[in-house]
Amino acid sequence: MPTTSVVVGSAVGLHARPAGIIADKADELGVDVFIGVPGDEPVEASSALMIMTLGAACGDTVEVSGEDAAAVETIAALVAQDLDA
Repeated sequence: MPTTSVVVGSAVGLHARPAGIIADKADELGVDVFIGVPGDEPVEASSALMIMTLGAACGDTVEVSGEDAAAVETIAALVAQDLDA
């Protein structure tokens, strides 16, 4: 399963707004993509609520994984952006 590590870029972490943007894109991609804090169970990237439960702050490293490498890279790129800007 393709997996990539990425640093959270949103200034206040993966709270409601960035989580919603990421979840909408993951849902749009139509394939399973997961986000997780290393060492913990990953959550579905298509669920904003589940993303928020990670408690990932700006500068934290998370892992994005899934069966489709392009989808993983797409979601990882969103996580790395400051989606509050």
